Amino acid sequence: MGNLQVKTMAQYMAEGTHPEILFWVGCAGSFDDRAKRITRAFVKILNHTGTSFAVLGTEESCTGEPAKRAGNEFTFQMSAMMNIQVLNGYEIKKIVTTCPHCFNTLKNEYPNLGGNYEVLHHSQFLQQLIDDGRLVVEGNTFKGRKITFHDPCYLGRGNDVYEAPRAVIRELDADLVEMGRCKQRGLCCGAGGAQMFKEPEPGLKDVNVERTEEALAERPEIIATGCPFCNTMLTDGIKFKNRESEVMVKDFAELIAEAQGL
Repeated sequence: MGNLQVKTMAQYMAEGTHPEILFWVGCAGSFDDRAKRITRAFVKILNHTGTSFAVLGTEESCTGEPAKRAGNEFTFQMSAMMNIQVLNGYEIKKIVTTCPHCFNTLKNEYPNLGGNYEVLHHSQFLQQLIDDGRLVVEGNTFKGRKITFHDPCYLGRGNDVYEAPRAVIRELDADLVEMGRCKQRGLCCGAGGAQMFKEPEPGLKDVNVERTEEALAERPEIIATGCPFCNTMLTDGIKFKNRESEVMVKDFAELIAEAQGL
């Protein structure tokens, strides 16, 4: 993390203190080079706002979501029970994650296995920071620039979170334009259900290309995402269309961090 200030739960426990939130980094945010930039951007914002947070570090393992979506319930429950044991051992109450897949699983599926926590997507937490006056966004960097937002399935239709990401993007003073299919009618990027980890079946067109075309129809400078899976799929779509020199795909945490000069 370079010069970023990141402490583990083990360090907090050794000090006899407890952070405001646990930042659940997730597999993508930990290991995927592109998603690591989203992780760093969010940590920069947390540092900038003086938010007390911790990560699990090497004690964090996959939530088990990809295994569950691929049909392997046994592997999911094994992963989940290990994580719940760690989380409950640290008496975790509030978790924030930059991944809607982790968000949905921790929020809606861990309670059945004994893991009960307040779980927020980072868009919701950023909105809280803004509403509380802890984060004042500088809008000059993106003022008037055209941004369209792609709704992640597990954030939007899965958990009815539509306004928080848009509220955060509006703080940039950008021109937020909606795709024809958005919010409840949004189109999946094609990565869910563990499809991220395999080649697509033969067909007329890959789903991520279809979604990218819908985004490009709005002539944006930036396609904003709130999910590392969506980010990968739309970035691949932009490359497929040979538009990477004209259109950027960025998580809104990256946009906020950039606007703040972090």
